[in-house]
Amino acid sequence: MELLGRKAGSISVVLPALNEAATVGEIVSAVRQELVEAVPLVDEIVVIDPGSVDATASTATAAGADVIAEERVLAGYGRIAGKGEALWKSLHAASGDIVVFVDADLEDFDASLVTGLLGPLLTDDEVSYVKASYDRPLARGMLPGGGGRVTELVARPLLNLYWPQLAGLVQPLAGEFAGRRSLLERVPFVSGYGVEFALLVDVLALAGADALAQVEVGRKIHRHQSDEALGRMAAEIIQVAWTRLGIHDATPGETLTQFRRYDGGFEPHTYRVDVRERPPMITIPEYAARHGRDQGGHDHGDRDQGNHDQEDPSGHEQEDIADEHPDRLHRS
Repeated sequence: MELLGRKAGSISVVLPALNEAATVGEIVSAVRQELVEAVPLVDEIVVIDPGSVDATASTATAAGADVIAEERVLAGYGRIAGKGEALWKSLHAASGDIVVFVDADLEDFDASLVTGLLGPLLTDDEVSYVKASYDRPLARGMLPGGGGRVTELVARPLLNLYWPQLAGLVQPLAGEFAGRRSLLERVPFVSGYGVEFALLVDVLALAGADALAQVEVGRKIHRHQSDEALGRMAAEIIQVAWTRLGIHDATPGETLTQFRRYDGGFEPHTYRVDVRERPPMITIPEYAARHGRDQGGHDHGDRDQGNHDQEDPSGHEQEDIADEHPDRLHRS
């Protein structure tokens, strides 16, 4: 594998996994067999478990992952519910100079997803953050290039209106992405489902459009959520956008009321959708000490992670995410 020759530092694959016993083992096994044992590209596989009540932990351990309970990571800082918390704490738990994040509910997983995400990072020094793009098979067929309902109805309109440099991203809310530690440690992580949206906006603000890339990785099959769950996700993304736009004339509410039909009419169900935020990991003293960083974000042993002028040998097509917006994001 040519990517192995471009590798200059360590690589971690991280799976946040809450009650994903049905799928996490297959993902971990594929990465271990193909990218740890057959080709030593990945140095560690870490599963961050926020408190599963099924066999997620034992299944992942048996498949070869290091399973870490979220509550034990930086325990002195307490715990905030939500996916973003698992991602934030994984930066402390994992050791890689590059971190690849993969959702643990993927079906029909192929390890080429990981190599695809790594391609731009190992071949272009200017790229620091890579998102996956893919087709989404649905019950009634395939939507080529189409995002999910929250993407198309909430995230994409917001990005086009307020952050047009990100308009070329096919799957802005993809849970499959990779980044250099030197960048990830300098951005905040919001607590819930708005984390992917916030990371995009914050990476753009911190590193600029040339630091971003997206890679076509085929298709993604995973469990689809209910409309109610997607409504709560949308509310969190709107709140994240609200904060990034600096809108302070009104304070967003912290709850969302949804309705379910029952025999006598409609029954309201109210959920908290407030968004909390963790600071950049580099500001956490325990993290800086563990990873040999100063709080300015410098690695005391920085290593070059790429070869700037060579083509990507990962076997995946790197897309120009500004094909329709040539004056915007132009890094492939």
